[in-house]
Amino acid sequence: MDKRKVIYYEDELNDEFSLAQITPIVIDKNYVYDYGTAWKRFTRFFWYRLVATPIAFVYAKVVFHHRIVGKKLLRDHKQTGYFIYGNHTQDIGDAVIPNLLHIAKESYVIVHPNNVSIPVIGKIVPSLGGIPLPDDMDAYRNFLKVIDKRIGEGAKIVIYPEAHIWPFYTGIRPFPDTSFHYPIKCGVPAFCFTNTYQKRRWSKKPRIVTYIDGPFYPDESVPPRKRKGELRDRIYACMCERARMSEVEWIKYIKKEKDNG
Repeated sequence: MDKRKVIYYEDELNDEFSLAQITPIVIDKNYVYDYGTAWKRFTRFFWYRLVATPIAFVYAKVVFHHRIVGKKLLRDHKQTGYFIYGNHTQDIGDAVIPNLLHIAKESYVIVHPNNVSIPVIGKIVPSLGGIPLPDDMDAYRNFLKVIDKRIGEGAKIVIYPEAHIWPFYTGIRPFPDTSFHYPIKCGVPAFCFTNTYQKRRWSKKPRIVTYIDGPFYPDESVPPRKRKGELRDRIYACMCERARMSEVEWIKYIKKEKDNG
C-alpha cells in the first residue's frame, strides 16, 4: 500500500506549501540594505561564520546525510563573485545548504520579505545574508546597489527562481527569466545547484545529494533583450536533467483536474 503523503496543486508557478504563515513587512525606501558599520560587520561574522555555518553543516549531515557533488566548479572561482540558482524544496534546508556549497566564500540569498518579517529571527536574517526583494522602485534601486556591492566583494548570491517551497519535490518547476538578468548586468558567471532525493541504506527517509553545474555565461550571439531568457533556458534544462537523479519520492504531488462544470 502506498503510504506517501500526497499534495494536490493547481499552479506550478504560484502554489506555496511552506508551513509558515507570515505577514510580510513592506520593503520600501526606508529599508536599509547595507548599514556598513563595524558593529554590523561583527554581527555578520558572528551569526554567519560562528553560528550559522557550523549549524548548517551539522543539520545537513544529521537530518539529510547531505552530500555535494561538483564543489570544485565553485572553488575555481575563489576571487570572482557569482550567482547560483537552486530548486526550492526545503524550509530550513534551503536556508542552510547554500552555506555549504562554497564555505570559503561569503554567501547571500535573495529572499521574500517574509524572511525578514519573522519575529526575532527576522532581525538576524540580514546578518545571515538575506537580501529581501523590494516592494517599490526606491527600494529596488537600493536593492540593486547592494547586489552590485556584494558581487564586487567577490561573494556568491543565491537565488531560488521557483520562489515557492514545495517540500521534497523531485522535479523542477517552470520559473520565469526575471532573475537571470543579474549575472548579465554584473558581468559574472552563473551556476546552478540541484537538490535531489536519494535512497539511504538504513532509512526510508531520503538523503539529499546536491549537484553543482556551471559556469554558465550569456550567449553574446543572442540579441541583448533575449539573453536572460536564453540563459534561463540552459540552466533550467540542466537542473531538469539533474533532477532525474532523484530516487525517492517522499511526497507525491498531483495536479488537480480542472472542473469544467
